[in-house]
Amino acid sequence: MSSSTPQNLHPVWLFRFAALVALATLGLVCIGGLVTSKGVGMSVPDWPTSFGYSMFALPISMWMTGGVFHEHTHRVWASGVGLLVVFLARWTAGSGSRKILARVGFAEVLAGVILMRVNPLLKGEAHFLLGIGGVVLAAAAVGWKNAPASRLAVRLAWAAFWLVQIQGSLGGLRVVLDSWAIGGTTGGTVFGMIHGCLGQVFFVLTTCLAVSLSGWYPRWTRSATDLRGSHWVFLATTLVFGQLILGLWMRHQHAGLAIPDLPLAYGQWWPKTDTESLVRYAGRREGVDSITALQIHMHLFHRINAVLAVLAICMTFGFARKQPQGHPVRALGTAWLCLVAVQFALGLFTVLTDRAADIATAHVAVGSLTLAVGCWSCWSVKANQSRFAEETRVLPGSVLPEISAVRSAQLL
Repeated sequence: MSSSTPQNLHPVWLFRFAALVALATLGLVCIGGLVTSKGVGMSVPDWPTSFGYSMFALPISMWMTGGVFHEHTHRVWASGVGLLVVFLARWTAGSGSRKILARVGFAEVLAGVILMRVNPLLKGEAHFLLGIGGVVLAAAAVGWKNAPASRLAVRLAWAAFWLVQIQGSLGGLRVVLDSWAIGGTTGGTVFGMIHGCLGQVFFVLTTCLAVSLSGWYPRWTRSATDLRGSHWVFLATTLVFGQLILGLWMRHQHAGLAIPDLPLAYGQWWPKTDTESLVRYAGRREGVDSITALQIHMHLFHRINAVLAVLAICMTFGFARKQPQGHPVRALGTAWLCLVAVQFALGLFTVLTDRAADIATAHVAVGSLTLAVGCWSCWSVKANQSRFAEETRVLPGSVLPEISAVRSAQLL
């Protein structure tokens, strides 16, 4: 069969569609970061409606007003991403997924109707279930017959399918439960932090799905010639994820500028946090009513972890440079080092610019990309380790250098 036939083009277009979804998700992360940076998450106080209007029928004159623009754009963009993910799952899982989608869609619509009747206070969740259930049923109605992608891609697609719905629900609860008190803070803050954390995971998931559908994914399973030092990849990725969680907490607790100077903190390496000192710190900050010891400590941990993450990625870069030319880990190590350098600089500028919204949002976006590259690196290294272990399990030690040489030649 000719390579130009539609059947052979389907995998290429599926990859392109998955890449589009990943890019749209990155855009969603950026818009969400801008909403948090500007503190306009409650500019639209109801959900899933907007000031009583359908989300998609809000008058332009209201949409373009102050913080409403950012918050409502975030909602509409998120709805678009949800739509894309549902149809991506249908395409990736093949025509055999239609029955599953039909059952899920019907169950969600039925659950929405029941919630509407049982408890009017849950009408927001009910409308959400009715909406997403309708989209899922529409995807199930697509009669185009196509084979599923690889088992890995199908699993990732279903994971994205469920996670995007959980994310949508958490985003709504962040608005609906904002007035609730949970653990000394508001329900909106708690659900906002969970929503932001899962948002990073969801972005990484969509990028991994795109990678699994790409033509160069098979190269990721080739054995590395030198696996010594690969632990730095996993350690660095863990530190990056921890850094994003710390940053997320700081943003939602408005602790990003609990310490306004650097590299010192109020002129000290570790500032005092007694009551008198905290009152004095707050008095030095214009527009700041109070600063807590927890905010200062979390800010310090964020700085310390940033340094540790940079050092771990530098060590990972050293490990990556040991790999042969053409090995994916080698390219990922270089990209990771560049990204973390940009990310570190953006962190500094976030403080120096008094947490300017555009700089802080760029800091979030590059952080997401840094985590994604780290996860890709872990994925590649793990695949290489598994392949290398399979090839050497029953072979004598004298054959191992020959295997490494063959693998190196295959990558060149």
